[in-house]
Amino acid sequence: MWTWIFRRLPGPAPVRLLLVLIVMLAVVGALFVWVFPWVAEQWPGLVGRPDVAVSGAPWRG
Repeated sequence: MWTWIFRRLPGPAPVRLLLVLIVMLAVVGALFVWVFPWVAEQWPGLVGRPDVAVSGAPWRG
C-alpha cells in the first residue's frame, strides 16, 4: 500500500519520502486519537477493572 502511495505522489524521491512519512504519522495519530479509544469503549475486556489490584513487584517466572 505504501509503495502504491509513494509511486503516485508528485515530485522527486526525497519529497515523496517526506510526504509518505507525513501520511504515515497522520494515520498513526488518527489511530491513537480516534480509533483506539473507540475500540476500548466498544470492547469491555479492554477497560481496566477497579476490583483488580496489581502489585509493584515484577513477575518472576
